[in-house]
Amino acid sequence: MAIFQFKGERYMEVKNHIVYNIEKSAERIQEILDSNNANYEEKDNNIPSRESLTYTNGYYVNLTALFIDIVGSSDLGEGTKRPVLAKIYRSFISECIAIISSCTKCKEVNINGDCVWGVFETPLQIDVNMVFSIAYKLNSYIRLLNTKLLKKGYQTIKVGIGLDYGRALMIKAGYKGSTINDVVWMGDVVNNACHFANKAGRGNMDTIVVSSSIYTNLNNHNKSLLHKYFDWEQYCDLYQGDVVDSDMEEWTNNN
Repeated sequence: MAIFQFKGERYMEVKNHIVYNIEKSAERIQEILDSNNANYEEKDNNIPSRESLTYTNGYYVNLTALFIDIVGSSDLGEGTKRPVLAKIYRSFISECIAIISSCTKCKEVNINGDCVWGVFETPLQIDVNMVFSIAYKLNSYIRLLNTKLLKKGYQTIKVGIGLDYGRALMIKAGYKGSTINDVVWMGDVVNNACHFANKAGRGNMDTIVVSSSIYTNLNNHNKSLLHKYFDWEQYCDLYQGDVVDSDMEEWTNNN
């Protein structure tokens, strides 16, 4: 089982400084290692709330993961003043969160550097199609953002969007007794969606890349918007497309 590792560092503000004690540390480790494996429950397609997690339990769930990140973000800062770069990142992150969290099936939204990603509860095929619609709305939003960036004389951006469906282990990790903790998603589904986003929008690749498990669950219309290719790195069939939201495209063109 793979563990999703962030592309950048995650920083949390430390408000309460507690003196480190090796004996307490050993006790915490022992408590974690002695926890009952039966505490890791199967939840199928139902994603539990964060509040139900402790430092000794976890849940296996089926979910859809969606990632969007900026292509060549490390080069974006070259020749761009920091305040302008901050405006670009804020505009990107703000509305990506707005679009992802607007989906009623969205259970988690995360920010990691130049990447925004979401976890979705998708027990039905119609739910997977709903998440796919979020992907192409994000693609159309970037077109709107670039229009506004051009008007300001700022550098435009490209993105990659990746989706996968599969099984993950949901756990709570952090420092017990403090407020420094977070939900960690363990499993290939999250890793794969991240990798697909890192492939999409690069070279000759289209903006959206999805797995075969996503493609299988799409309706015929959505399937027709994608085309298959064989990915030699993943050694599997993937599907790509430069799909957009027609209503958002029309609004952008008219305004």
